[in-house]
This record gives sequence, C-alpha cells and structure tokens, in this order.
Amino acid sequence: MTIAITGGTGFVGQAFIELALERGLELRALVRRPQEPRENIDWVRGDLANAAALKELCAGAEAVVHIAGVVNAPDQAGFEEGNVAGTLSVVEAAVAARVPRFIFISSLAARQPNLSAYGASKARAEKIVAASGLDWTIVRPPAVYGPRDREMLELFRAAKWGVVPLPPPGRVSVIHVADLAALLLALLPSSEDVTRQIFEPDDGKKDGWNNRELVREIGSALGRRPWSPHLSRKTLLHAARVDGWLRRGKAKLTSDRVNYMSHPDWVVSKRKAVPPVLWTPRIKTPEGLAATAAWYRLRGWL
Repeated sequence: MTIAITGGTGFVGQAFIELALERGLELRALVRRPQEPRENIDWVRGDLANAAALKELCAGAEAVVHIAGVVNAPDQAGFEEGNVAGTLSVVEAAVAARVPRFIFISSLAARQPNLSAYGASKARAEKIVAASGLDWTIVRPPAVYGPRDREMLELFRAAKWGVVPLPPPGRVSVIHVADLAALLLALLPSSEDVTRQIFEPDDGKKDGWNNRELVREIGSALGRRPWSPHLSRKTLLHAARVDGWLRRGKAKLTSDRVNYMSHPDWVVSKRKAVPPVLWTPRIKTPEGLAATAAWYRLRGWL
C-alpha cells in the first residue's frame, strides 16, 4: 500500500511513520521543510493550504491518514485555519484523487464543541470528513503521551519541581503514542466494523484516571510525589493571562485550554470503543510514563 500522511513530522506522525515503515508500507508525507532521505518514504514539500502539494500527496494513494492539525492557537482564527480549512483541503484532494480510504485524527475535545474553540474546530472538521463521500474513519484520541511529546512535557517538568497545579476535579483517559499509531495502521483496511465510524481509544483503564491519580503516576515515573492542588477555573484563567503575557503566542496555558481542562469528564465512551478483535492497547500507563520520563531525561528535556 501507498499511504499518504499529513503531520508526519509531528509527535503522532513520527510514531506512525516509524511503525508503518517497520511494517513495510510505502509512505508519502506532506512536509513544510526539507527532510533527510529515507527508504520507502517520499517527502512532498508543502502545507495544508498548498493545493498542488496536496494533489501530489494524494495521487495514487490507497489511503490518506490526516494527522496534521493545530492544538494551540492564540485565537479562533488559528484553529479555523489549521483544523477546519486544512481538513477541507485534504478531503477535497482525496476526493479528486479518488483515494479509497481516509483516516482522520480528531480529538476527544470534539465531543464538547461548546467548551473551546479547539473542540469546535475539530467538530467542524469531523462534519467535513463525514460529508465527504469517502470511506472514512474518525479517531478521537484522549490525552496522548510518549517520546517527543511537548504538550504533556509541561506536566513532567512541573512534577519534577514538586508542584503540579490541577484543574477542578475530573477524570481523563490517556493513550501512549505507540498504541495510537498501531490503531491507525489497524484501521487502514476497510471493513464493516470500521467504515464511517468514530472511535475513542484509550489505555484500557476502566473509567479513566482522576486528575490527581495521573499526576501521581507521572511523579512516580520521576521518583517524586508532587503536591497537586486543585485550582478553580477563575484562578486558571488568571494564570492563562499571565502565561500569555510572558510567552505571548507560545503560551501553553490559554483561556481556550482552561475551558476544556475544567470540564470534569474527558473519559472515552464505551459506545465508541474499538472492536477488540481489531485493536487493543498494549502499553500500561505507569510503564509508559516511566519510559517517557526516561526518554525526556536522556535528551535533556527535563
């Protein structure tokens, strides 16, 4: 198979590429910057707004895996451009090229589009995919962690220093990036079980993790037991303003992020579980967090 992929140089995309190449697949990946030549992968220069690059990406492909997206932006327009307009462009290219299969990586945030501009943009992108006429499958990952991740890195750094401020009490699901990559590969062949379905995968922990449990596991991975006070939404919004003032467009804590962080239920739905005969998670979160912490340390990120 020749698989076209967007977001191949990102956190999830790199994990997918590594596993796909191990399985002997031929890849074609959209990239903004020049990449080192690699066997069995064709780099296509361009971005989601480049129609010619997307046409080249999709030509002759047997499947498109659309991973690229914006997880953090200073305003709604940034999410709209990266997640909605970008997805529309990829879908149009896939339709024009008559690609037989389309996998879209959305987010659990799409389940509550009223809470954040990010979630709303992912929900609109899902509607574009669902209306495309393609043989599609949508994956809504919860919090994804693992080597190379810079989003959860903030939690590891805070745990290292011994204090991890938490949002109001709630529960979350998580998944290791290697398990997510394996799921994307498992979804490539079309079948009645997967076509035109939305899946919410996780690490297999029933009812997910409460916020403090997860922080304690991160602390254990670092040999620490951090203090993790719950902060109110109002306090977090104030902290987001400070982070925005300090880091400007690179701020990690934004008001948009505070809005969905403060929601009490980010546990995957059992009704949207992946059929076990197709895929099950292999990496237990405590072991995965420990390996991730070791990777961060080895590369000097902590």
